[in-house]
Amino acid sequence: MKKKVFMLGLLSLAVVNAHAIGNYWPLDSLRARAVSNNKTLLMEEQNKVAAHYTHKSATTNFLPKISATGAYMYTSRELSLLSDEQKHTLSNIGTGLSALVPDLAPMSSHLNSAGQGLVDALHTDTRNAGVVAVTLTQPLYMGGKIRAYNKITEYAELASGTMYDKTLQDIIVEVDDAYWNLVALHSKKKLAEGYKALVEKLESDVEKLVEEGMATKADLLSVKVKVNEAGVTLIQVNNGIELSRMNLCRICGLDMDEPIDVEDDMDDKAQMDEAIGNAELASRDADYLVEQAESNRKELQALDLKNKIYDEKIKLARAEYLPKLALMGGYMASNPSVFNSFERKMKGMWNVGVTLNVPILTWGDRSYKVKAAKAEASMHRYETEEVREKIELQVNQCRQKLQESLERYQTTVRSVDEAEENLRYANHGMKEGVVTLSNVMEAQTAWLKAKSEWVNAQVDVRLASLYLRKAIGDINTQI
Repeated sequence: MKKKVFMLGLLSLAVVNAHAIGNYWPLDSLRARAVSNNKTLLMEEQNKVAAHYTHKSATTNFLPKISATGAYMYTSRELSLLSDEQKHTLSNIGTGLSALVPDLAPMSSHLNSAGQGLVDALHTDTRNAGVVAVTLTQPLYMGGKIRAYNKITEYAELASGTMYDKTLQDIIVEVDDAYWNLVALHSKKKLAEGYKALVEKLESDVEKLVEEGMATKADLLSVKVKVNEAGVTLIQVNNGIELSRMNLCRICGLDMDEPIDVEDDMDDKAQMDEAIGNAELASRDADYLVEQAESNRKELQALDLKNKIYDEKIKLARAEYLPKLALMGGYMASNPSVFNSFERKMKGMWNVGVTLNVPILTWGDRSYKVKAAKAEASMHRYETEEVREKIELQVNQCRQKLQESLERYQTTVRSVDEAEENLRYANHGMKEGVVTLSNVMEAQTAWLKAKSEWVNAQVDVRLASLYLRKAIGDINTQI
């Protein structure tokens, strides 16, 4: 864990150094920044730590426990070996004997003194008492409770690790999604600027035609409307870029005012060819992809571990039926010593033995607990099966969406070529006077639409491939 924290620190430093060059943020750096700052991931990390130490704590239940106890007590009255009546009798034994035997009257005072001496000798001086004890307990057989609880914490630790990995994958997917949408918006900004330049050039050309009497004022106003629309579109794209940038900053733990220049460009054909190459999963058999998902998905791994936890909980409940055997040993000392006539000295003794606890009557408590544990285990298995079915559906949906996005991309490529050719023909035809102004504006609008759909198709291919990989649990978490 320390190694992982150290590596994250180095990654954060690398991100800072990369950023220090300018506003340029590669995708890998944004991923690293998100991983090091994301609060949800940090919480999952602490959950892993807690589960780890809970498991270590459970393993100590196999080992002997040693405890020490100390006590002090002050009593209002002393502990006495003699009753008050006995004390009175002994203190007055000479007087009593003299009444019975008159010849003993001269010795009565001596006998009374001897009796009082005996009373004083049996004085305990126990108003101030102290006790210390050291006890050792070694479980020998607990009906399987210790072993079951140890297994529960072991599986819980493994489950926390898988959920951490799932959260890590989710964060990387979230960063990639936000990043590629930002890249698309930057491309759309270039496109909007190009379209605005086209209609502004058209406006300039029409103004000249109006001066020459070859176009009407209405024609010019129509073009001006298109120029205004292009300006509004550019404003909308810029606003979208700003919001997407802020969202990416939020995900990555950056300041909201942090400027971000993206690395990738939708106009880079080599990058798109690489993306299409990475989308080869679209051609794989659906059954194969479902098998990959069942093998790789962290949610399913965590659920399988939780099923084992519930199985161990059943064993834990059944352990209540079985006897419990433990070895006991210890040392106890007291002052005054209870082992030597309450002598005012700290003295004690060793002891060793075994304890056996056999449950006899619990009024159905054990049976109810077992039935409850079995019901919980069954419920969780139904949940696992439901998740498996949802994952299978998700894999098929993502596969189909990727196939559709690849086909749509190829269609948009052809549409862009046709729109560009149509625009060239319209511009040329307008100069030759064989194409009307409205046809040119329609060609420009068609070109903008085709290019926009082409950009959207590229993003769809990248994201559809990303989400299919997520569906089968194949997200690369190596930052």
